[in-house]
Amino acid sequence: MQRSSTLARLKAALPDGQLPPSYGVYFKNTLIALCHALEDHILQTCEGFPDQKPLVLVTFQQGKWYLQEADRYFEIARCSRHIAIAAVPESGFAAHPTGQQENVSLVNLDASDPLVNEWNLIILAPNYAAMVLCHELSAEEYRADSLPKADMERKFYGLWTFDRALVEKSAEILIERMRPYDNSLCDRLAQMQAQIASTPNPTPVDLTKVVSRIVTYLQTSQQQLVTVNRQARELAELEGQARRLNRNLTAGKLQAFLRMAQRVDERDKDNPVASLQVAALADTIGQLLDLPILKLRRLRLAGLLFRIGLAEAPIEVFTHTSNQLDEASLAFWRDRSILGAKLLSTMPELASVTDIVLHHLEHWDGSGKPDGLRGEEISIEARILGLVAEFQKLTQPRGDRRAYSIADALEKCRQSSGTRFDPALVESLTTVVRLVEMGLMQLPNRPSQLPTVWLEEATKPDPSKAEISS
Repeated sequence: MQRSSTLARLKAALPDGQLPPSYGVYFKNTLIALCHALEDHILQTCEGFPDQKPLVLVTFQQGKWYLQEADRYFEIARCSRHIAIAAVPESGFAAHPTGQQENVSLVNLDASDPLVNEWNLIILAPNYAAMVLCHELSAEEYRADSLPKADMERKFYGLWTFDRALVEKSAEILIERMRPYDNSLCDRLAQMQAQIASTPNPTPVDLTKVVSRIVTYLQTSQQQLVTVNRQARELAELEGQARRLNRNLTAGKLQAFLRMAQRVDERDKDNPVASLQVAALADTIGQLLDLPILKLRRLRLAGLLFRIGLAEAPIEVFTHTSNQLDEASLAFWRDRSILGAKLLSTMPELASVTDIVLHHLEHWDGSGKPDGLRGEEISIEARILGLVAEFQKLTQPRGDRRAYSIADALEKCRQSSGTRFDPALVESLTTVVRLVEMGLMQLPNRPSQLPTVWLEEATKPDPSKAEISS
């Protein structure tokens, strides 16, 4: 991370010096997806919330301004109280209609200013705040064998967040970085920011659709990246595995597995949609972590199938807590991941999904089952599934145990951070729960994609539909 960047300055300004879990290295197309999702929200709420128009601060990399983005910002300006755009003079903004609008200010950056290497989008409205901050890796920061050969392979340090405190601080930093170019403009921007911050008790906007849009954009951008790198042998092998999996999604055996998983949920009267909710929340966390699309597919399917090992379990497994079970019932509960993996292992095409189910009860400190794997020896998908499955279980009643609130369930998981669960994933789950508590999204109940056979009556597979995708 460049020390002079807005991103680095934000990190230095935070009391604990810790950026949110969304901080990481992103491909360019992922950042385009994130920015477009946030910009679309401005456009789609323009008519419904005319008194909530945002202040928008934007910086574009030197030489990276595209005409279609200029046209897009012409519409965004119509829905904003003010937009400040920082770019080099030759970006073409001054001659474009966007740059001529009264509520658009241009900041002509000097080519030697490190700000020309940044790509930032900050949105501040009375009822929500959002941003993407990033800057490209320098040539020295790429490994010698990973220098980008195509535009979409470029990488950036970046983060995105809806945390108002972080967005407010970043806005202050960026305004001050623009001040040497136009002091009076920055005074006006700071005044607008203060006015927005002082708006009394605005009604929080529901950002569930924004998060959903981000998920959709990320999926699309990952597909584009797969296409760009199609010639790579390893990726070609992964795509082949995905195609084989897709061809079998309507096969009788997988359909039977999905039906079996549904029946397990139906037997659990206190938690009848466990598999759907676990798959959905695991999917959301996987998206926040920017997992590759193939890993997301496997994670979603593992979430739907993770309880299949309880298909023949005594009913007491679903009506009693583990410390109330007799030895026979406890054996089913203790070995559920092994039993599930044995069932799924009869379908070789599901080998990766089977491995996730098998190892989702491993612990970060190595004390879990069945193999005592430790830390990153456990796949990221299995670590996510294990955490989400425990969180979801705690939010539902079991026997004489009451259902925990999502805040209390999160706290129980946090108590096992570093022992049972990966601390970084606990922080990602914390981010989701905090967004739910703030009313900025709803806890997901269904994964973003669902096999067509789920929640349908079991039917004999039609060979003519063998290519149906998940």
